[in-house]
Amino acid sequence: MNVMPLLMLVAGSAAVAGAARRTPVPAPLLLVAAGVAVSAVPGVPRYALDPGIVLPLLLPPLLHTAALDSSYLGLRANLRPVALLSIGYVLFATLAVGYAAHLLLPGLPRSAALVLGAVVAPPDAVAATAIARRLGLPQRITTILQGESLVNDATAITAYRVAVAAAVGEGLDWAEGAEEFLLAAAGGVGVGLVLMVPLHWLRTHLREPLLQNTLSLLIPFTAYAAAESVHASGVLAVVVVALYLGHRFWQVDFATRLQERAVWRMAAFLLESSVFALIGLQATVVLRGVAPYGAGRATAYAVAVFLAVVVARFVWVYPSAYLPFVLSARVRARETPPTWKEAMVVGWAGMRGVVSLAIAFSLPVVVHDGGPFPGRALILFLTFTTVIGTLAVQGLTLPLLIRVLRLPTGHPHAVTLAEAQAQSAASAAAEQRLEELLADEHNALPAPLADRLRAVLDRRRNAVWERLGAVGERTGESVDDTYRRLDREVIAAEREVFVRLRDERRIDDELLRTLMRRLDLEEATAYREE
Repeated sequence: MNVMPLLMLVAGSAAVAGAARRTPVPAPLLLVAAGVAVSAVPGVPRYALDPGIVLPLLLPPLLHTAALDSSYLGLRANLRPVALLSIGYVLFATLAVGYAAHLLLPGLPRSAALVLGAVVAPPDAVAATAIARRLGLPQRITTILQGESLVNDATAITAYRVAVAAAVGEGLDWAEGAEEFLLAAAGGVGVGLVLMVPLHWLRTHLREPLLQNTLSLLIPFTAYAAAESVHASGVLAVVVVALYLGHRFWQVDFATRLQERAVWRMAAFLLESSVFALIGLQATVVLRGVAPYGAGRATAYAVAVFLAVVVARFVWVYPSAYLPFVLSARVRARETPPTWKEAMVVGWAGMRGVVSLAIAFSLPVVVHDGGPFPGRALILFLTFTTVIGTLAVQGLTLPLLIRVLRLPTGHPHAVTLAEAQAQSAASAAAEQRLEELLADEHNALPAPLADRLRAVLDRRRNAVWERLGAVGERTGESVDDTYRRLDREVIAAEREVFVRLRDERRIDDELLRTLMRRLDLEEATAYREE
């Protein structure tokens, strides 16, 4: 087995994603562009987007890490708009885009047009979350976009199965499709509810961080496979389990949390980078399939479907944002209606991604009577151009739109103030507990060590308040920044001595690693993540 193409894909996509962090261009867009460019280079291996790999092997960890970073309380507070987008909008887009495609694309049967509508209906979880966080959107918008992208894949996959069954003549109508969707959704949620408690119990009772993090890596695949084995939604099972684990992440020990965060950040970075590069690498295969249509006609079809996708989202977003407030006094009493600017951003933040392409590539080549699936090559092409178009047009212009609309964002000073107040309350409780412990004769400590514990608490409480203070005239640093910089310099000096002692063979490598880990933990304690 030749692993070089896989290594080239991972290494190349990681390099492009790293370079994207130094540019204003969103990483997903740059990765797709690089994939398109590379696909045209002679001799480049053909990278097939196999739905048998993407859906069960790439989608679960991507959904898992996105759900872990989501807020269960935030999603619960915004359940209505999330449900309207993740279920209502996907079904509406399936019908609206499918009907528009049937009218605008001569020769595409209505059943095949509905398949296309289902394929391009779900916005992408990775693109939406990445762009929302990078742009500093208001928390409510970010939560709604995250929630939508976590659940909408399940709706789209079910709608796709119903549309394909109708297209190949299996006689499945939309009433049966609705029943299938409800059963798949209930089953997926049920599997997640069954698995989440024992999996969390196992995580909290494994005492070895390596074993805990090995389990963490297996959880999304386990949840997905368990749900799919009973014909339920693997997507919803993964999301339910991850939301529960993320809500209770504080119940595992600190070593596991530190290691788990690093492991999942690396895994998500590599998977996200590879996935968007794979999208671009499909260009050659997709374009070859529509050669009989001609460049001009194929381009016109692509523009028409792209516009239908964009318009359909706005047609759904604005009524679904305001009609509940018009129709329900309860909603008016409990919630604040979104501004037209917020609805505009939600409507424009509808980038499509790898799930749409993976679903499209899973289309059968032939139907039961031996004939070709109607319009398969055209559906692949239009899915590809819609994904590229939304990432390019909406992904590039979304930052500009947000700046023009001047949406309010969380002020850094307010965030730091909330952090300082929370830390102050926690430190007061910790000081009270410390004095209670020191008053017990069984916990007697020499005065210098007791004072050191008190100093650590004082430092932790004061550090956040110091970030609110004035900065130095020469350095431009707050007192806290200066403290951190000097502490890092001191730790660096200690490291140099340890390495010199090892080089002089006064200590061995095993002791060096022990001392280095101790310093690493000291530094991790002293520095919050940027």
